[in-house]
Amino acid sequence: MTACGERNSMAVKLYRVYRMKFYLNMRHYIIINGTKGEIHPHTWEFALDIKFGRSSFVEFKTFENGISEFLERYQNKILNEIEPFDAVLPTIENVTDFFSEEFCRIIYDIGGMLTSVEASETPTRSYIVNISEMEEHEMMNKKTDDRIMSDVMDVVLDEIVKGK
Repeated sequence: MTACGERNSMAVKLYRVYRMKFYLNMRHYIIINGTKGEIHPHTWEFALDIKFGRSSFVEFKTFENGISEFLERYQNKILNEIEPFDAVLPTIENVTDFFSEEFCRIIYDIGGMLTSVEASETPTRSYIVNISEMEEHEMMNKKTDDRIMSDVMDVVLDEIVKGK
């Protein structure tokens, strides 16, 4: 694309990025200076940025079902009573870090690549995990990139063979 939005016929977009949002009603309490705070509710919002190969067909329901099934075990529960948060303080950072690992595994198993997770426990506070910069996901991201690049090359070669 040029600055004015004209298509460059030689450019091949490798990826499509989607943002999917999920909501979770749960309660928790925080311990500050050894004092247990009140149990209070939040409707948490999780915005997941997921990358797919340009030529991939994205069946959203598959991803939605996988993530929703994971989140269901926390729905309408007191987070402090469920592993790992019975031993780890359920701050927005700890919850998002843990959930991001699970989201990443679910999305990778289905064929996508999770690039970031933004979690909000209120409309004015968010915490963001940039998955694409985490070393522990480097091998998984490389495998997904290789698969996506192979799919793109197949599409380009098919177009060349067809004479386009």
